[in-house]
Amino acid sequence: MHPAPSHPAAPEGRRPDRNPAQAGAGRGGDAQQVALWQQLSAVAGVLQAIREGVSGTAALDAVSTTLRPGVQALLFQVLRNLGRAEALRRQLAKRPPPPDADALLCSALALCWRADEAPYEPFTLVNQAVEAAKRHPATHAQASFINACLRRFLRESDALVGATDADPVARWNHPLWWIKRLQKDHPQQWEQILHANNTHAPMALRVNRLQGSQAQYQHELAAMGADADPIGTEGLVLHRPLPVQALPGFAAGRVSVQDTAAQQAAPLLLQGMDRTRSLRVLDACAAPGGKTAHLLEMAGEGEPLQVTALEIDATRAERIHQTLARLGLAAQVLVADAAQPEAWWPAANGGALFEAILLDAPCTASGIVRRHPDVRWLRRETDIAQLAALQKRLLATLWPLVAPGGRLLYCTCSVFRAEGDAQVQTFLAHNTDAQLLPSPGHLIPRAADKQGAVPDNRFGDHDGFFYALLQKSTD
Repeated sequence: MHPAPSHPAAPEGRRPDRNPAQAGAGRGGDAQQVALWQQLSAVAGVLQAIREGVSGTAALDAVSTTLRPGVQALLFQVLRNLGRAEALRRQLAKRPPPPDADALLCSALALCWRADEAPYEPFTLVNQAVEAAKRHPATHAQASFINACLRRFLRESDALVGATDADPVARWNHPLWWIKRLQKDHPQQWEQILHANNTHAPMALRVNRLQGSQAQYQHELAAMGADADPIGTEGLVLHRPLPVQALPGFAAGRVSVQDTAAQQAAPLLLQGMDRTRSLRVLDACAAPGGKTAHLLEMAGEGEPLQVTALEIDATRAERIHQTLARLGLAAQVLVADAAQPEAWWPAANGGALFEAILLDAPCTASGIVRRHPDVRWLRRETDIAQLAALQKRLLATLWPLVAPGGRLLYCTCSVFRAEGDAQVQTFLAHNTDAQLLPSPGHLIPRAADKQGAVPDNRFGDHDGFFYALLQKSTD
């Protein structure tokens, strides 16, 4: 979760009633020193990188720190409206312009197609997009074309939008294959999922029970004017996001930022286990370390819990160390591939079997599109089968490492059934020593208005997730 930007005065053309986080305001007034055309030019550059297969996070990292907060806010709105923008561009031009010009044109259309949600007045966005086209070498030759398209859109917006309403990609702002997959996987909830994906995710916190209670921390937040709703035993959902530096005791490890759906992992894995004896626990795909830390926090002071955290990428493994250090916790962190235990298992607790394994498997991330709106445009339908094959391999590899009577919690941040219940049903059919314990199954992402809520989901505004708790027989 990125901290919320500060709230400088709205520059000319800015909707004064708009949230500056949506309008591209920067921290400490930086956005007042940066022209909107510069931000739009950078947004178009990041969009083009995403279209070429670069993740939004990596593409944003290449943007200057002065521009980045505002660019990210504008980019997220562009990505949430990209299907509509591309449909409008097809109405305005028989053939798409060169990629750089198309990215700029679609960015402008995505930001201004709904005047009531535009971060700036539409005419301001159009003027500044044309200015961006004129000033960038890659789009200079297309400036007149972009100007003509956008001016026509301002004149004929109602008719042009109406002409795209029947296009499901324009209506839902997801690829067509994604929409069809959800219609098949969740025939009763697919519209709710797509609606939630296009909303802003809340900022959720997990209070470190070793350093205080949920109620105490909620009271501290309220004292500083930050209201929050309690979720579960340690979770709090802020009414408005805050910079992490403003959270009481964040640097000292009193609280972490973690979605409430992800907060269910540690309690599910440890509930009902005999914790009077030493427990060996494996977090198989652990970065950035939030679930590893939650396991250790739940263990409590003095209770035995030997946690091994695996991460295949050394850079991401360093984030686990940083997370644990901030929270004052300790675990064995290994840079290793969970699918190749022969390379790391001997070093993990002497090669002993684990009483509990958490497998937060690599997946399409289709359940966290609110927080990562680029995911829907980066993924291809073929990715589902490829990732499902990897998940199957990880399950098959790690199950033999579970001690008799022990358990494995399989989870993904996906709403696709191939990565959730279909995967688990196949596993159960091939492993007669496995029993499925009561588990949430698919958690459907929820929008803040709670309309169309799924009855068997816990109350709360959370991401999409899947959980299956598997126990090994003692025979």
